[in-house]
Amino acid sequence: MRTTLYIGVTNDIERRMFEHKSAHGSKFCKKYKVYDLLYYEEYPLVVDAIGREKQLKNWHQEWKWNLIKKNNKHLQDISKDWFSREDYENIKKCKKMKILDEYYREA
Repeated sequence: MRTTLYIGVTNDIERRMFEHKSAHGSKFCKKYKVYDLLYYEEYPLVVDAIGREKQLKNWHQEWKWNLIKKNNKHLQDISKDWFSREDYENIKKCKKMKILDEYYREA
């Protein structure tokens, strides 16, 4: 059962999800095992994305869940098909961020 949400900003969502799924994304995600991408928004300017991030972080939990469910009724991981089985096996081998960065550049 999902009870914790993580809200963040990135300029490369695929890379960021790879980091999160390999436990290199954030201490918060690692601690609370928040690895699924349920919802995201795109903004042309980083200042707008940061503004929206701050807005969402101030929302009540119920409002956040309603926003997510409006777009992802069954709460499926949007990023589940972004990486192959081999990618996930290699994620387990990544011990340091430098190794992860090198692996990702080669992909």
